[in-house]
Amino acid sequence: MTIDRRSFLAGAAATGVAAAGLGTLGTGVASAVNRYPLPTGSSALRVLVTGDAGTGEKPQYAVTDAARKLHAAKPFDVALGLGDNIYETGPDGPDDKQFQNKFEKPNAGLDFPWLMTLGNHDNTAIFPGDGGWLLRGNTEVEYHKRSRRWYMPERYYSVSLGVVDFFIVDLNPLAAYIPPFLSPEWNPDGHYMTAQGKWLDKSLAASKAPWKIVCTHHAYVSNGSHGPAGDYDGLPAPMNGIEAKRFIEKHIAGRANFLFSGHDHSQQVFENVAGLKGTRQIVSGAAAKSTSKPSTKRFRSKYENHQDRGFMTLDVDSSSLKLSAYEVKANAPGAREAFTTTFGR
Repeated sequence: MTIDRRSFLAGAAATGVAAAGLGTLGTGVASAVNRYPLPTGSSALRVLVTGDAGTGEKPQYAVTDAARKLHAAKPFDVALGLGDNIYETGPDGPDDKQFQNKFEKPNAGLDFPWLMTLGNHDNTAIFPGDGGWLLRGNTEVEYHKRSRRWYMPERYYSVSLGVVDFFIVDLNPLAAYIPPFLSPEWNPDGHYMTAQGKWLDKSLAASKAPWKIVCTHHAYVSNGSHGPAGDYDGLPAPMNGIEAKRFIEKHIAGRANFLFSGHDHSQQVFENVAGLKGTRQIVSGAAAKSTSKPSTKRFRSKYENHQDRGFMTLDVDSSSLKLSAYEVKANAPGAREAFTTTFGR
């Protein structure tokens, strides 16, 4: 008898296999690696935005080849990696060769800091992408001490770059397909998420940057196959991300200019969404995979592509943020600028 993914996840949650998430949190330690320096104090910034990249396969290389051409013409200062950094089941320790094969080698020549976000595949317990072994994500924090590019000093953190403050948020405990029933640390009202919420409230309130960008793996809204928070994959609560929806509405909506997310293997630029109170949702999760499924059109968007691989770029100064989406065709070299829009303050 075969069991589809949705049935497996629902059954796994019901039997409480999330015991794999038991444990204590690790903490990031300052690296001795001669890493690429953060462009702090910048009055203008050029940002490469990728998500769901870590396959080490030809489509990922096609995307990074295209990004390298743009970098050669007009250099990037920093990159965002929006989660699912190591497919399919995350790394096995900070010395796992997957970091080389699925991050360092594909991104050779893109020599600047990569601000990395944890995704559900990075926290796999049993089924690829179930998000049920949250301690596995600490391996990616440890890799911060071994890489010049990879920047992830903690599971969640902020970086102030002058014209932009980035806030990297970990929603995985609230969106795991195997909820952490047996580990109170990770519960929605547990220590980890409570501390993260307080940190985010304080950090966003204290930020004086012209632009505030929050990065998560899981999106608040999406017209892709995973769907929006509160209805992920058509699963029952809490696997449907209802707690992620509540966290975003409480701690992010109306407090940041943008919410950048991956998870759905597509690129989407949304119009204003009521629940986000003016915070704009952007999805960029097509750096190695695509869904090839049509848009659900549940939410109004300015641009969507669910078929092609791709990435985005940001050109930011104190008064404007220009966002461009690039499409990378499976059988054609380079990238096509398919969409661009400028947001003003």
